[in-house]
Amino acid sequence: MTKMCKIEAIIKPMKLHEVKDALEEAGYPSLTVTDVKGRGQQKGIVQQWRGKKYCVDLLPKTKIEIAAPEDKIEEIIKIIQSSAYTGEIGDGKIFVTPIETVVRIRTGERNGDAL
Repeated sequence: MTKMCKIEAIIKPMKLHEVKDALEEAGYPSLTVTDVKGRGQQKGIVQQWRGKKYCVDLLPKTKIEIAAPEDKIEEIIKIIQSSAYTGEIGDGKIFVTPIETVVRIRTGERNGDAL
């Protein structure tokens, strides 16, 4: 039985299409995308509006989730990392966690066959 993992990548929203296109080109078209807000080490940004400064401490981000066989994880990480990179603070993070079971609702297929 193939071990499965879930990759969660938090990226800048402006990089979504580059990441999505790079994944699809490499043969990984299946993903889930969610608009989220968060902050990392930068703890937000200070902006000015009508002469007053204010802190925006939860910035808009995009979360991409992908389920994949364990042996494909490093390749997917490299694709996300290279296509989401800007070199600026806030480029994001990638998290990988094991998946116990995957079930395709329509057919009942499990794990690798369900992807």
